[in-house]
Amino acid sequence: MKKFLRYLLIVLALILLAILVFLFRPVASKPVTGNDGEPVVDAVLIGGGIMSATLGTYLNELEPDWKIQMYERLDTVAQESSYAFNNAGTGHSGFMEMNYTPQADDGSIDIKRAENIASQFEVAKQFWAYQVQNGRLGQPNTFINPVPHIAFVWGNEVDYLKRRYQAMVKSPLFADMVYTEDKAEIERWSPLVMQGRDANQQVAATRMDIGSDVNYGAITTQLIDSLSKNANFSLATNSEVTGISRNADKTWTVSVKNLKTGELSQTKTRFVFIGAGGAAVKLLQYTDLPESKYYAGFPVGGLFLMTDNPAITAAHTAKVYGKAELGAPPMSVPHIDTRYVDGKKYVLFGPFATYSNKFLKNGSQLDLIKSATKDNALPMINIGLENTDLVKYLISQVMLSDDERLKELQKYYPNAKLEDWTAVQGGQRVQIIKKLPNEPAKLQFGTEIFSSEDGTVTALLGASPGASTSPHILLNLLEKSFPEQVQGKWKAKIEEIIPSYGKDLSKDAALLDEVRRNTSRTLGLNYQPKSTPAVSPATDAANVERLKQTSDEVVIKPAA
Repeated sequence: MKKFLRYLLIVLALILLAILVFLFRPVASKPVTGNDGEPVVDAVLIGGGIMSATLGTYLNELEPDWKIQMYERLDTVAQESSYAFNNAGTGHSGFMEMNYTPQADDGSIDIKRAENIASQFEVAKQFWAYQVQNGRLGQPNTFINPVPHIAFVWGNEVDYLKRRYQAMVKSPLFADMVYTEDKAEIERWSPLVMQGRDANQQVAATRMDIGSDVNYGAITTQLIDSLSKNANFSLATNSEVTGISRNADKTWTVSVKNLKTGELSQTKTRFVFIGAGGAAVKLLQYTDLPESKYYAGFPVGGLFLMTDNPAITAAHTAKVYGKAELGAPPMSVPHIDTRYVDGKKYVLFGPFATYSNKFLKNGSQLDLIKSATKDNALPMINIGLENTDLVKYLISQVMLSDDERLKELQKYYPNAKLEDWTAVQGGQRVQIIKKLPNEPAKLQFGTEIFSSEDGTVTALLGASPGASTSPHILLNLLEKSFPEQVQGKWKAKIEEIIPSYGKDLSKDAALLDEVRRNTSRTLGLNYQPKSTPAVSPATDAANVERLKQTSDEVVIKPAA
């Protein structure tokens, strides 16, 4: 027995030593010796998704003479999170996403985040409309389509939705929102949701007609195709970035491997943008920047049920969002969605959380392990221990059977039949674990901009609502990296692209109306300018009567 224990201790000691050696291994790229007179490009964009496509378009418009190099590890662009079936296609605008409107302990509803998201999506629509008008994006219905956004609840959540509506409708951004508890009206809005439902179940819904479904893969492909027509832009696919190292002259060298030929190359650049989804965590570690050591990643996947059954798709034209279950991450809010992809209509339901160690859908099961270092290992462990509810939720989701998934779907589509639906794996998301000096580690949901102190290396980390608000996010990134240009010679062009730039749409109803009128006309979205009633007098009167019975504070006025 003593001999066995001695061997066991030796084995454990060797394992511990191996772990320490692994965690303390060098992760930064080794300096690369360049050639004298080596050409320097103005920007390297890593990743061929919506973020790099949007930033590349901004830079090309602001500095047409800049040389821009984009690298994508797959054989074509827009195949990871930007790909249409790897995301929900939601134009996140705060209309129906109840996780953006939390309830405080006193029962009040905080709509600030919903206002921020809605304002940011208005920036996105301005950016896309400008690109359509200038020929960089094609026909709007190839990438965006009008789909009403509906928040739907039942039972005890009805009171919450009512108070949410009462708070939101006071903001110009949500002034056109309609609320109802009328089952027949909800059935007109979304037949699948109501048909077969228990007649005694109390239900409520809100609706915004200006909602949309967006194909981010199509936007990405079209923008990059447009960039490729410019002699100063170059795209290299099947090209994996293997190093990012600082040079003595404060430029950066990006080392690249051609995955088809095995050929190694390098590019010297003044500016690096890492828009590689979950892989951004590992790529940042190459830079050896002090700020890069603050981050780790927690991967979460999503699975959707999808149907193209004509009888179902014809009956459902809406994005209907419910409330997330206790312990579920924000990306797991259940919703049954109309999707338009390559001219065809689908209905998706989900997402169901899945787990993989991969940081990309086309990544490696070693991604999570390879990202662990002496700087982030303990924060990763602490976050795991502090978020046991999330861990339990992920385990329960992974263990769901087909019949159990069907039962979840039937909460939103009571008459659903399993044979009509196919399970499709969505994209991989990496939530950020951030540990600042002298602060506890935090698991962060949402999208975060990383910028080095001098602004020469930037990255986007995290997940939703990233793609929806990418034009706004990347404007913020430009402000961090090029503050003088943004406030100087670039400002007029930015204001041409984004007329509301620098203004608060949540406080300027007239400007919001003008922006929505112009973008909706260009993009083919459903919006009635304030000169026309947004709802019929009968509907408006019905809303007044319904809410009179529950709140003396609510005043619903016909649109001026």
